[in-house]
Amino acid sequence: MSNKKGILALSPLIVFVVIYLATSIIANDFYKVPLTVAFMLASIYAIAISGGLPLKKRIFHYSRGASTENLILMLWIFVMAGAFANSAKEMGSIDATVNLTLSLLPGNMILAGLFVASCFISLSIGTSVGTIVALCPIAAGLAASTGISTAFLVGVVVGGSFFGDNLSFISDTTIIATSTQGCKLSDKFRVNLFITLPAALIILIIYVVMGAGVNSPTNVPEVEYLKVAPYLVVLITAIFGMNVMAVLAIGLLCTGVFGMIYGSYDLFGWFSSMGTGITNMGELIIITMMAGGLLEIIRLNGGIDYIISKLTAHVHNKRGAELSIAALVSIVGVCTANNTVAILTVGDISKKIGDKYGLDNRKCASILDTFSCCVQGLIPYGAQVLMGAGLAAVNPIEIIPCLYYPMLLGVVALIAILLRYPRRYS
Repeated sequence: MSNKKGILALSPLIVFVVIYLATSIIANDFYKVPLTVAFMLASIYAIAISGGLPLKKRIFHYSRGASTENLILMLWIFVMAGAFANSAKEMGSIDATVNLTLSLLPGNMILAGLFVASCFISLSIGTSVGTIVALCPIAAGLAASTGISTAFLVGVVVGGSFFGDNLSFISDTTIIATSTQGCKLSDKFRVNLFITLPAALIILIIYVVMGAGVNSPTNVPEVEYLKVAPYLVVLITAIFGMNVMAVLAIGLLCTGVFGMIYGSYDLFGWFSSMGTGITNMGELIIITMMAGGLLEIIRLNGGIDYIISKLTAHVHNKRGAELSIAALVSIVGVCTANNTVAILTVGDISKKIGDKYGLDNRKCASILDTFSCCVQGLIPYGAQVLMGAGLAAVNPIEIIPCLYYPMLLGVVALIAILLRYPRRYS
């Protein structure tokens, strides 16, 4: 593919960035241009420039991208998460959980405690989305009680959720990375630990220092433990590996039962709160679908293939080969907004690059997983950031500067490639 065609294929993504990011910076207001409008205009442009096919066919491909199996599953999770989050909120679960947290943790440990909880839960359940669903409403409640920025606390949760997404044995990214590179889960885990653990410990220290000036509110109300039950049920069932949809369904049932026991609402009030929660997820669902359609048009026009061919054209040594694998999965991650799909897309070519230059398969799997998670954690249209923003009612762009862990993880992973670390796997 020529440079001209390759850049044209990628131009819808550039249009989106210019419309949303550039205009927001110029206006000094990230609420000035709604994400939905930016995606709509970029989508119209993408369909318009896709020559060689009738308009009806182009719209069909866009619609197919907006309704893939993984994307639709994500939307159902959004629907269930919205219903659960709002019904739990209206029965008082957030306030009760915040009161419990404040009574257990001193103010100076709230940031560190929230980060550790995110890391542990995501490592246990192998999914960042499940962790965010469970903890973001609590983070929003803590923000209201302590005066800490909501976007910052959501960033703590979203960042920590990628620790487990990257490391867990049951994470889909780990399974796909190891299967495409032909190595064991345990071996990839050991390599990853050399990179993720230093990053996580540094961030933990930062949160301890930053939290030193945080004071717990005085006169914390008495904890209503039964109102905490829906969140505990969600956490425990998720940790035991239950499907996230089943977890949310059970949590939703708990909000109804306990909410009516406490008199927070009657049956119809419960239905109403669920309906409001689902409606509140409407913008998030639309953004996700338009992003899926836009990225499918980019793929169809050869944008992703163009990136892959360009990045692998000038590789000459092991360090360059590892850097090309990192760049491949990162750029494809930006274009697909799905770290699992990014690894699937470049997994085979990464294996070929690794075999050609004698790379350790375990290191290649670690690079694929780590960089895909870093990118996924730092794009404002990724499912995790959108989910956190939706549950806490903040703009996704506000969360990005607060994602310390994905940022540092990317830096540490890049240094590991440049310094050939860890040596035994390089």
